[in-house]
Amino acid sequence: MHVIIFSWEYPPRVVGQLSIYVSNLSTQLVNSKVNVDVVTYDDTTKGQTKEPSGVKTFRVTNPVKTHIGVLTWVLTLNQEVERAAANIYYDSNKQIDLIDVFDWHFIPAAVSLKNALALPFIYSVESIEDHRSPNSNTSYNMAIKSIEWLGFYEANKVNVKSEWMKDEVNRIYNVPEEKITVVSPDSSHWIKGMLKIYRETAEAKKDER
Repeated sequence: MHVIIFSWEYPPRVVGQLSIYVSNLSTQLVNSKVNVDVVTYDDTTKGQTKEPSGVKTFRVTNPVKTHIGVLTWVLTLNQEVERAAANIYYDSNKQIDLIDVFDWHFIPAAVSLKNALALPFIYSVESIEDHRSPNSNTSYNMAIKSIEWLGFYEANKVNVKSEWMKDEVNRIYNVPEEKITVVSPDSSHWIKGMLKIYRETAEAKKDER
């Protein structure tokens, strides 16, 4: 199996817990004989490298240096994420099984790749806008929520870390329960659970073909 993971943070760039989580996940996947490419952002380094863990990282920088907020930063960065993933896809002779995209930041790139290259993707939820900015319905927040909604709608599967988050995703975005899978990183079966989601997503896409 060959997967691409999208994450807006990855070591050595650590903003929050997501960076370490994605690093641990990708390393464990490699240990399980999965071919893993991580596409991530770095403001000083770009290009493809192979980590000691065996994970291949493709770091991109934003071609636009000045931004008025996270929305313009995300939307201009997505074209570079999309380009990097397309390069990985063609370099692998089109042998990519799926994309696992973490949080909303790179949803636009994942949707474009799904529709252009028939690459299925999993939306792995770390947080949602209603929790980050409770009781806020400004146009700025609604724009972020619209990207989250697009991700929930277009994703082949949605992955969350708790039953509580599953209920919230269902309540706020009306995502069908059968589309949402709960895999807790605290579980002793964490990696087995992730591999199961990956296999189901990849096999379902092959059946469609």
